[in-house]
Amino acid sequence: MFQFLQDEGVSPQIIQGIKDFRYAHRWSEGVERERTPVPRYRYYGPRIWEQAAAALLCGQNVLLVGQKATGKNVLAENLAAVFGRPIWDISCHVNTDADSLIGTDTFRNGQVQFRPGPVYQCAASGGFGVLDEINMAKNEALAVLHALLDFRRVIDMPGYQRLAMHPATRFIATMNQGYAGTRDLNEALASRFVVIMMPEISSDGLIRLIRTEFPQLKVSFATDLARIFMDIQKKTVSSEISGRLLDLRGMLDAVALMEKGIEPWTALDMGITNKSPDEFERSLLQDIIRGRLPQGLDSATLFEPSTGGDGADSRKG
Repeated sequence: MFQFLQDEGVSPQIIQGIKDFRYAHRWSEGVERERTPVPRYRYYGPRIWEQAAAALLCGQNVLLVGQKATGKNVLAENLAAVFGRPIWDISCHVNTDADSLIGTDTFRNGQVQFRPGPVYQCAASGGFGVLDEINMAKNEALAVLHALLDFRRVIDMPGYQRLAMHPATRFIATMNQGYAGTRDLNEALASRFVVIMMPEISSDGLIRLIRTEFPQLKVSFATDLARIFMDIQKKTVSSEISGRLLDLRGMLDAVALMEKGIEPWTALDMGITNKSPDEFERSLLQDIIRGRLPQGLDSATLFEPSTGGDGADSRKG
């Protein structure tokens, strides 16, 4: 990861700060080793890397705000990996409450005992907690995090001991303002984060991502796929099609299908186009794909001959 940050052009001062952090909060066996992620994807963008890492080094919690396919969760996982911390993924939704975050009483071995929730475990272990789509949860449910996210850094559970948060603990929240069922964060909660506006992925960044995941894929075809994705992005911004078709995961899934021999048009329909229930949207997207890819394109010609087993085994994480 450090070599990757150097190649990205991240500031040497930031990289050294991360190394110092890792030295100050070294691994212990058990949960830290089990939960520290090994990212499959990399986040490309030195400016965002520097902003996020600097905030975490300052002891801040980070709120990543951006549209779909901007890499919010990828960046969060990459940050936990490079800082060498265990990660807790905490999905927020309308039914999220204090008990599901902090913990609750349970009956075990004939006694009432406290069963810690993911936020409690993360705070005690010095982990990075990822509050995914934080604006889908009710603000009153998230109020239990106020003392944890500000200068107090504690969890006070009635009837139990007060937990002081591990000094390495950080929380990274993600937020998409365009999703159905979302709401604005209240001022008290928003003030406890520094906010990073996530930019849309660039064509060059997408080509690098596709080529990293599928190293046998020819550069010319990776470029064609990136152009298709950029076309979808433009039509989403102009509201010609819905955001459901701006699906980076679907694009990568489609390339995986091509690697297994599925014809490119069909693979892209399976990975992206068919996710829309609207016939007009599907037809429009098919026109975009067919305008970029020639008819009768054979999947076998899109990949260079593998030198180390089948394509899936030779991918880089």
